[in-house]
Amino acid sequence: MGLDPDPDMLTAAAHRAVAAGITNIRWVQALAEDIPTLDLGTFRLVTFGQSFHWTDRERVAEAVFEILEPGGALALIVHTSEGRPQPPGPGYPPIPHDAIRALIDDYLGPGRRAGQGNAAPQADRDEDALARTHFGSPRSIFCAGRAEIVQDIDSVLANYWSMSFAAPHLFGDRRAQFEADVRRELAARSPSGLFWDWPGDTEIILAHKPR
Repeated sequence: MGLDPDPDMLTAAAHRAVAAGITNIRWVQALAEDIPTLDLGTFRLVTFGQSFHWTDRERVAEAVFEILEPGGALALIVHTSEGRPQPPGPGYPPIPHDAIRALIDDYLGPGRRAGQGNAAPQADRDEDALARTHFGSPRSIFCAGRAEIVQDIDSVLANYWSMSFAAPHLFGDRRAQFEADVRRELAARSPSGLFWDWPGDTEIILAHKPR
């Protein structure tokens, strides 16, 4: 099952699932905060892919706790670069994320978008929020991130379009202008049009419901 408040994100996810030959996913348009009202059933594992920090974290964690089977787990999957050893790159400049996000702010405003609204800033870590719920303190597992990923300009743009804070529909009739500005920024930073994409290591923040 996949849940998201943004219908365009669900459509994109469904298309990628079909392309991967996966056809048994139920897609639900809703907020994570709506989980108690959705009658979703029970689960052994609930995952959030770089999205938990956009929710009312403690409220959502408690809702997930209720739909997990005893011994089930909540897994927050994030990219973590801070404090992680950066591997040697393949020789291309890194993706200028700061510059691209500055352009996003110029077009959409400084408040980071989350679906149709804005994401509220968090005062502490997701781990701290989980520790205040029935889950208690979680543990983290790190998996080494890939160090050889190289993206061209089209791929960099496609990755940003897939993020809910930069989904194409948010730009309205300024989408083409935004895309042109991003392409210009990228071309100025890499004559080859290629960039090193190191997202950091994959961190899995794992919390269990007691058996």
